[in-house]
Amino acid sequence: MLFDIQLRSAESGIFLPLFALSFALVSTTAISQDQEWPTYGGDLASTRYSPLEIINAETFAELEVAWEFDTSNFGPSPEFRFQSTPLMVNRTLYSTVGSRRDVVALDAQTGELLWMHRIDEGERGFSAPRQLSGRGLAYWDDGTVAGRILYVTPGYQLIALDAATGRMIENFGIDGIVDLKQEMDQDLDLVTGEVGLHAAPIVANGVIVIGAAHLPGGAPSSRAKPKGHVRGYDARTGNRLWIFHTIPLANEYGNDTWLNNSWTYTGNNGVWAQMTIDPELNMVYLPVEMPTGDYYGGHRHGDGLFGNSIVALDLQTGQRQWHYQTIHHDIWDWDLPCAPILLNLTIDGRAVAAVAQPSKQGFVYVLDRVTGEPLFEIEERPVAATDVPGERTSPTQPFPLKPPPFDRQGVAIDDLIDFTPEMRAEAIEIASSYRIGPLYTPPSLAEADDGTFGLLSLPGSTGGTNWPGGSADPESGILYIYSQTQVTRLALGNNPRRSDMDYILLPSRNAPVVRVQGLPIIKPPYGRITAIDLNQGEILWQVAHGETPDNVRNHPALQGMDIPRTGQTGFVGTLVTKSLIIAGDGGAYTDDEGVRMAMLRAYDKMTGAEVGAIPMPAEQTGSPMTYAIDGVQYITVSVAGGDVPGRLMVYSYGD
Repeated sequence: MLFDIQLRSAESGIFLPLFALSFALVSTTAISQDQEWPTYGGDLASTRYSPLEIINAETFAELEVAWEFDTSNFGPSPEFRFQSTPLMVNRTLYSTVGSRRDVVALDAQTGELLWMHRIDEGERGFSAPRQLSGRGLAYWDDGTVAGRILYVTPGYQLIALDAATGRMIENFGIDGIVDLKQEMDQDLDLVTGEVGLHAAPIVANGVIVIGAAHLPGGAPSSRAKPKGHVRGYDARTGNRLWIFHTIPLANEYGNDTWLNNSWTYTGNNGVWAQMTIDPELNMVYLPVEMPTGDYYGGHRHGDGLFGNSIVALDLQTGQRQWHYQTIHHDIWDWDLPCAPILLNLTIDGRAVAAVAQPSKQGFVYVLDRVTGEPLFEIEERPVAATDVPGERTSPTQPFPLKPPPFDRQGVAIDDLIDFTPEMRAEAIEIASSYRIGPLYTPPSLAEADDGTFGLLSLPGSTGGTNWPGGSADPESGILYIYSQTQVTRLALGNNPRRSDMDYILLPSRNAPVVRVQGLPIIKPPYGRITAIDLNQGEILWQVAHGETPDNVRNHPALQGMDIPRTGQTGFVGTLVTKSLIIAGDGGAYTDDEGVRMAMLRAYDKMTGAEVGAIPMPAEQTGSPMTYAIDGVQYITVSVAGGDVPGRLMVYSYGD
């Protein structure tokens, strides 16, 4: 097939052939049909599940590189975190790539470039709060129009492309573009307005649902920021169908949870994570983040709906059906970071349609997805009060009684590193300079009256789990989730030159470093995968995930000691198949030959036993997916790190 090279404007795209390596195994047998991966989460329920079993415990170690796609030529900065999870539809792989979030279509068997699309957003793209590759895109085909690829640019524009050619759909929006900074029920500068999106759109029943993301909010320049309202668009025309105000306007439900008119200026409260749709119930499920700012809420007293809430909307109208708030008045940056997962469970002998929402703080909230009622008891418990001036923390927070937390919560002396007595003593001395306590201990001042220099918070601001979220087996009702154990120092101070807020996150010159001889102050494991039976609300198994990092393996004080695998921190998504859990290491390590590498690992999904591992050139940076063509099963995973720029690795096995 020949390709025309076409230079196109901001209303068009570029189509250029590139090279890809192809070593795919050829199958002598064929399965009845190809197995696709048509949405970011594998399906609209976000299970990240595939029934494929060509790759299993016996064959995983025989995986070979089918092909790989180097994204280093897509944008000026190749050393970025390549976070895309591709789609596979009609034997074509679709992915966002590069530091400017171009889109490519690749032959799913060989990696041959079929088309490429990009737009040049100029200053609008350079000033965007959410840049780089993004996490993926969406595919839509209702059987009456040609298949469409939908994605959001760094500059917050929704683009519709013909899936076969990569050309923009002229009758969608304006020449294929919907400007998402418009029709957002607020004034936004079309170039510098601080709103964007990393997540992939989600589309069903003819409706595209778009969230919003903002600049990180640990030290916001102002208490007044753009709001992250959620909108639905017609998949054919790009017309806005509805808007849901995540910060309710006057006279809307939930407005009374914003005291002192704080709803008028407070921002964020968007959905920067993936969303989930039940097309039969015609409902979309939103994991809403927290409001401005991340660690100080003195300018937004009250519970602040719909911050930190799971919200179910009617897909056609955007009308709220129910909500459940997981944190009242969040001041820990524990956003709901990932897609809710839809499963049909059997709880106490009763069949229920459930939604399971993992959280940064290590809980899974299991709710009836029709009504929002908890399917296991959630208890409102008293929590510590703040002493930061102007702050008003909630007196209680919800604690799910089942399932138990899948990672550590809060910091106690028993959590501190204990590889050696000397390390333990040093850790205790460092911790004495900070406040520590159980989950929901509030952040404190960088230089408090009691001589402490802030709070040691666990989980940290990135979790627990983060944007990769979990995966689930719809047949068994078992949820699988990676989490990291990493302390964050939360210390507040005043700096009127940086912000008009009374307090923001600030460093302290006098605070001791929160590490012990270069190692984390807390015990390992630093990364783990947990299997949770959601029918019973019980943890089935946990394993440390990822090799022990070099600074632990090679530490002079630990030589000769038998230290079990610690796992590593990172952002790791899991993939569930008929028999396996598959995930790549979130961090690299140096092997005995001095080569920096990471592993793609497979675990028995019922026991957690590792059944295979193959090397990758760098750590996993995007969640894996799988598909099959003509009896060959493929696994794709995005990697980047060290001197390896963003690269899509595709492994295969077939008869």
